[in-house]
Amino acid sequence: MSRRKKHAGAEPADDNPEWSADDLRAARPALEVVAEIFGPDAAETLKRGRGRPPKDDRKINQTLRLDPDVLEAYRHEGSGWQSRINDVLRQHMPRRAT
Repeated sequence: MSRRKKHAGAEPADDNPEWSADDLRAARPALEVVAEIFGPDAAETLKRGRGRPPKDDRKINQTLRLDPDVLEAYRHEGSGWQSRINDVLRQHMPRRAT
């Protein structure tokens, strides 16, 4: 039988004890506490929306019908094949007179 040493993180530390049910019931969202201590402006600065921030030049999801051999040729070149198709289309897009 092997004796395994207990991992230090497996036991609660004195300065970081396990939460009790009462602790969980009394818990509040962090932004609420920040607003109370530092003011609503600080909380608003820290607040962020869900998901990844939108890019200025975001792509559009569009269905495009391609011949199987064309698609296979680009996929065969490896990762980044969609960007390469985009680059080719950009090079050949019609120029508008301004």
